[in-house]
Amino acid sequence: MKDIKELDLKGLEGIFTKWGEHPFRARQVFSWIYKKGALDFGEMSDLPSDLRGKLKENFCILSSKLVKKVKSSDGTEKLLLELKDGNFIEAVIIPTEKRITGCISTQAGCKFACSFCASGVLGFKRNLSSQEIIEEVLYLKNNSQGRKLTHLVFMGIGEPLDNYDNVIKAIRIINSPATFNIGARRITISTSGVVPVFKKLSEEGLQVELSVSLHAADDKARSSLMPINRIYPLKDLISACREYINQTNRQITFEYILIKDVNSGLQNALKLSKILRGLNCKVNLIPSNAVKELGIQPPAKPEILSFRDYLEKAGINTTLRRPRGEDIEAACGQLRLKHEKK
Repeated sequence: MKDIKELDLKGLEGIFTKWGEHPFRARQVFSWIYKKGALDFGEMSDLPSDLRGKLKENFCILSSKLVKKVKSSDGTEKLLLELKDGNFIEAVIIPTEKRITGCISTQAGCKFACSFCASGVLGFKRNLSSQEIIEEVLYLKNNSQGRKLTHLVFMGIGEPLDNYDNVIKAIRIINSPATFNIGARRITISTSGVVPVFKKLSEEGLQVELSVSLHAADDKARSSLMPINRIYPLKDLISACREYINQTNRQITFEYILIKDVNSGLQNALKLSKILRGLNCKVNLIPSNAVKELGIQPPAKPEILSFRDYLEKAGINTTLRRPRGEDIEAACGQLRLKHEKK
């Protein structure tokens, strides 16, 4: 059976026309799936019963299954999904008073092997299809306890720019008024710095937010944390970021995970302020989650605050992300890692 999420609205209208059905039925189907969260064609009560039967014979809505759900005391909720081939991915619901953010994966496993991230511990398996990415959003929507999913971040397992075509296709569908209608400016792509793809992304005409995982401000330190830096060193990465900003006229966010005894001293803050000087950017400081498999710990709070204050005094727009989901090990890949190691 074909996955119905492969189709945009026009594509489904075309199929209905061939079937001798009114094209407006496609909009009804989309409304049931993407607005109401229906996961079974039988639920679509305003469709003729014979059409529901035909849809069931020819299409599926879901190919994965929810195998585990854990909820933090702060409301953060992590979903472990099993794909049809037995691989596992994670999606996370992050609620605040004013918004519900969904964090989604783009690959099963990760080939980039960042030393602070559990996503790549078990290696890279494969890219997710656009339908599987959209399926994550369906699960997040249906587990958001009636609140609307307002923001989406491609910050889960995998490197989004290494699965470029499927990610962009999924974003265009997610952004469509006929589906989830999540505004492009409320969608963030996070990358470890796949430099050659930056230009391609800048030409898409999508007003998505771009977030670059930096985590160190000199090549030696960054290469030890992020092997991708050996291929695309900081000079090339910052140059690509500058070109992206000039091309899109949009600000870039640099993510910086603070790891105790690794990159959290004031000398690191000084180096960071120097390489970002003059860029239209902001820095998002993230105290690391403790990951025992990787032997990392967050710095003490005074050290975190000193790092932030130094950047702000240097004129760098800086935010400090409040840790979420620590009691459920919500860092990328931790739930998957624990499940697969059993």
